[in-house]
Amino acid sequence: MDKSKHKVVRRTRRHIGIRKRVEGHPSRPRLAVYKSLNHIYAQVIDDLAGRTVAAASSLETELKLEKTGNSAAAAVVGALLAKRAKEKGVSSVVFDRAGFKFHGRVKALADAARKEGLTF
Repeated sequence: MDKSKHKVVRRTRRHIGIRKRVEGHPSRPRLAVYKSLNHIYAQVIDDLAGRTVAAASSLETELKLEKTGNSAAAAVVGALLAKRAKEKGVSSVVFDRAGFKFHGRVKALADAARKEGLTF
């Protein structure tokens, strides 16, 4: 198995382990993060109802990001997501990092969301 396939397999395993433990409820929905090479996506999900409460990504034109695949862009997305979640009445979430290690862009998004008032 080459190195890139092995990295995907390891992340998938971590993701499965995390999803066994993390579940979003109406009182405390799940903040799910996904990052690709060029963009970062985040959404607040109520798993019991099966619906997305709020979402944000680096693809949105209103953010006017110069670069979309860096920590600064992730922080902007995290702040926007927190504002949208607060508008919907969500103040507390559980964090689902989707198997990604908690550093770099994932950490920047989480810190920005905390700074805007989300607790997790």
